[in-house]
Amino acid sequence: MRLKSACLAIAVSLLAAPVQAQGLSCAPRADVLKLLADAAQSRRAIGLAGRAVMEMFAATDSTDWTVTVTLPDGRMCLLAQGTAFDAGHEMFPARGKPLSFTSE
Repeated sequence: MRLKSACLAIAVSLLAAPVQAQGLSCAPRADVLKLLADAAQSRRAIGLAGRAVMEMFAATDSTDWTVTVTLPDGRMCLLAQGTAFDAGHEMFPARGKPLSFTSE
């Protein structure tokens, strides 16, 4: 799967050659989504970052992940990618609340 991640990064970089957003590798959203699908990565999380949309993609059969941001003009930029993705379901304490541990 590391080979797929490396290929995805190279492909986005090649597509992005004429289009850069503050040094990020960017390409048309449809092109990046196709590359992510080819790498067997699907969206796991989404959020707003100002006027941009941040998304996290991960493969179901491996631990490869990719974080992207889609700009208002339709470009999708690669922010980060790596391995060891774990879709944990941990609940973190609310701000200002102490952690409590129970012993059995």
